[in-house]
Amino acid sequence: MAAVAAIYTDLQKINTEVLAISTDSVYSHKVYLETSKKLKNVTYPMVSDRTQQISNAYRVLDPSSGASFRATIVIDPEGIIVSNTVYPNDVGRNIDEILRLIKALRYSIQNKKATPANWKPGDNGIRREQRQIGRG
Repeated sequence: MAAVAAIYTDLQKINTEVLAISTDSVYSHKVYLETSKKLKNVTYPMVSDRTQQISNAYRVLDPSSGASFRATIVIDPEGIIVSNTVYPNDVGRNIDEILRLIKALRYSIQNKKATPANWKPGDNGIRREQRQIGRG
């Protein structure tokens, strides 16, 4: 969460919003934010999913623990899930890759081009295939 907080203003500049969702209570979130020095810069919303409805809907609920898996879900402007990555509990997210993914999606939408492997902002896109995965 602290790593996302560090790039939150960059995400807002590219019209991207962040929600942190967990099955913890709002009270747990409040205590966590107040006592963790690492989370002092978290300004994006934290959502309590005590009913587990959100985690179930996005298929990121660990039924054995009742907690959400550590996941990053990217939803495009049309409301379509374009990326869903679930991480092992012992592995942190690659924030640079998440930012690159979002910028690549923006580039693709704006330029009507696909982005090749290892694309970085400033690189050229490539011709789109006729059938888009997840959109056909």
